[in-house]
Amino acid sequence: MDPNSSKKHLINRLSPEELKERLANETFKRTTVSFYRYVIIDDPAEMRDQLFSAWNKLQCYGRIYIAKEGINAQMSVPDHFWQEFKEQLHAIPQFKDIPFKIAVEDDGQSFLKLQIKVREQIVADGLTPDEYDVTNVGKHLTAKEWNTAIEEGAIVVDMRNHYESEIGRFEGAILPDAETFKEELPEVVGKLQNNKDQKILLYCTGGVRCEKTSAYLKHHGFSDVNQLLGGIIDYTRQVETEQIENKFIGKNFVFDNRLGERISDDVISHCHQCGEPCDTHTNCANKRCNLLFIQCESCKTKYDGCCGDDCQTYFLAPQDEKEALGQRLVFKRGKRFHRPNQTA
Repeated sequence: MDPNSSKKHLINRLSPEELKERLANETFKRTTVSFYRYVIIDDPAEMRDQLFSAWNKLQCYGRIYIAKEGINAQMSVPDHFWQEFKEQLHAIPQFKDIPFKIAVEDDGQSFLKLQIKVREQIVADGLTPDEYDVTNVGKHLTAKEWNTAIEEGAIVVDMRNHYESEIGRFEGAILPDAETFKEELPEVVGKLQNNKDQKILLYCTGGVRCEKTSAYLKHHGFSDVNQLLGGIIDYTRQVETEQIENKFIGKNFVFDNRLGERISDDVISHCHQCGEPCDTHTNCANKRCNLLFIQCESCKTKYDGCCGDDCQTYFLAPQDEKEALGQRLVFKRGKRFHRPNQTA
């Protein structure tokens, strides 16, 4: 008997085309939700299999990371299974009463399948355990408290990557020029080195990165560290329900098929190809490139969804010509988009 036969149902084996067709044929609504918790999980692999089995039966999709330090999840849950999903998750001792952040905009297309991966950390940071204490974190501020702190002159720091803050941010925030959270942490400490006694405000998408950042800053001697409760997602919910001023401008980047949800009507970024106002991210249609960049509808038509001429040539070429073209053309343009006349 195959020792792995009992676990074959814990892996999704459908093709991308089959996954898209399955989602398109659904007749029910879904809710996109995110949540995280730093908590000790003794056996992440066992927890992974337990959750996959339960959530697969409920037709949940999403991207979930589990580690010994906790869970970080972005999911799409069928509305008719929402209560059962919530009760099942909260019944697990480590996740009792875990708070949810519901998507601001939701078309039900955020995820195509269920992926639960065991990782060393739920957010990769490159830190060693002695560089922070996640039980000693900053104060969590409500939307109203956050707005007040901004008005009183606190220092605001965006703890997301450059491509996230490019399309939306709190006005006046420090925007680290980083590709990853791992790169961002030392950069932020360096930028704030002379502000250790001032009030620091940290924000990110849902709060998980700020939780660790606040612990890291406190470990490095910062005395007044604060973080936005529930991140941008829950800030928006509080702004709407409490009818208070929205200080976030633009879009909130999200790590699912939507790639963004609008928070305000402001468009603060530009198409990477023509420079026109635009805040729509896309991945290059040439899958050998897959570069994430901002592209307006006009350039999408002009370049067939590609990031440049080489990728467009390859993308449109007949299948029997692709191999030769792939050897001649260069697709790897780095993580950032650069126009031909731009310098890095």
